[in-house]
Amino acid sequence: MAWPNPFRKRTEHTKRCWGYEFDWTDDHLTPEQAEPLKHSYDVLAEECLDRLNAILPPKQSSIPRSNNQQTSGGTETEEKKEEGPSPLQRDLYVLLRDHHASDPKLKQLWDEVHTVPAWVDWEQLERGQDVFYRYGGPALTGLTYQSLLGGMGAARVVETLARTGGFSTQVARRRLFETTQHILQCTRSIESLKPGGEGHASSIRVRLLHAAVRQRIMKLATQRPNYYDVKAWGIPVNDLDQIATIGTFSATLIWLSFPRQGLFLREQEKTDYIALWRYIGYLLGTPTDVFATPTKAKAVMESLLYNEVQPSEMSKLLANNIIRALEKQPPTYVSPDMLVASARWLNGNELGDALALPRVSYYYWALMTGQCLFFMAICYSYRAIPYLDRRKISNLKKIFYAIIVESKYGLAGTETVFDFKYVPEYETVTAMGQPSELKLASSSVEMRNLRTLGVFLGVLGFGTYASVKAASAFFHMIW
Repeated sequence: MAWPNPFRKRTEHTKRCWGYEFDWTDDHLTPEQAEPLKHSYDVLAEECLDRLNAILPPKQSSIPRSNNQQTSGGTETEEKKEEGPSPLQRDLYVLLRDHHASDPKLKQLWDEVHTVPAWVDWEQLERGQDVFYRYGGPALTGLTYQSLLGGMGAARVVETLARTGGFSTQVARRRLFETTQHILQCTRSIESLKPGGEGHASSIRVRLLHAAVRQRIMKLATQRPNYYDVKAWGIPVNDLDQIATIGTFSATLIWLSFPRQGLFLREQEKTDYIALWRYIGYLLGTPTDVFATPTKAKAVMESLLYNEVQPSEMSKLLANNIIRALEKQPPTYVSPDMLVASARWLNGNELGDALALPRVSYYYWALMTGQCLFFMAICYSYRAIPYLDRRKISNLKKIFYAIIVESKYGLAGTETVFDFKYVPEYETVTAMGQPSELKLASSSVEMRNLRTLGVFLGVLGFGTYASVKAASAFFHMIW
């Protein structure tokens, strides 16, 4: 939870927002400095997208983007059938790979993403990959409930997300798995991230997907200006949005999500993890100077938290849709109250209230305490023993991929190629989903948290009793 620090020294430069305090420095972005970034974007990717569309035009999407809640009652199999990729889907990376030699713009993009910047140190990036799995459980928890759900507080950004329809309750869960697939591909091995690897290719696919979303929304806004307010919200998927995305995957985890779960990274781990995401950002066409050092990355995260997180009605809608898309789902069957408790613990009650998340009972706060104690015990103990650390990292790489991509509860063994499925239309604006009607099975996660809390309280009680008895005996000896 967002606990205040009573020992923090406050000055005239101290800022506070959403339960977080920091000191404003020259590295922070003022609104005036950030404004141009809302109107600049990855022009090269759009130019290349036009050429790739000419080579192989996109087919009309078959994904239902209507938000009529009557469609939400379908079975899981039906939803998978609707959302699953077509065997004839277009792969923009393959198109770029096969045709880059015949077009100057395509060659420019191909050469750019295959040119390794001078600041890249592959050994450092590999250590950064290990950081993700060293804190695997807390990392996925933070990415889901703070980076994603808490990120819905950025009112400007959610206007773009809402227009894709990709955060309706019918498809939000799959979209979350697809994003996680990209993260897993970028962290499986250093070879995966190097040119030609699957993480490298997926990053290029995501870059072109962003260009397609931006181009589509801008086309609709040109034809009907009230569809999307470019002046107020900026170009869709602009440079500032890209910086914010990389920041939420890296800096937000390090300085918000992990500490609020009782975990504090070593300085070298912070440096390595920021370097990893700086390179992924480079592949995605993101301005990367703000991630040159951990200090700069932390400053830009704080700047965006302070200036950009201003929840709107659409923010509330999308945040609650994420809860409704994840509640009671296999294999963990976590209850909606536990999901909300996770979101409130990581984002604080102030932001939780602004996102209209319901309040939960003290029982679920106790379960979150147990979860944090469990993560702390596992992460710190394994981190302290190199052999166990290496084994844990290796095992989690296999386990995460098996659950997210290969299992029937995830992507059912079919990797997404990040094709343009959630195509914006004038009538496509995400609507509020309905609570799940699935029968709630016992949640293994909640029971684990309860057991951990019970063990902790038992050990604490025994330790307190033993200390009192020892002190009492000592005083009896003296007196």
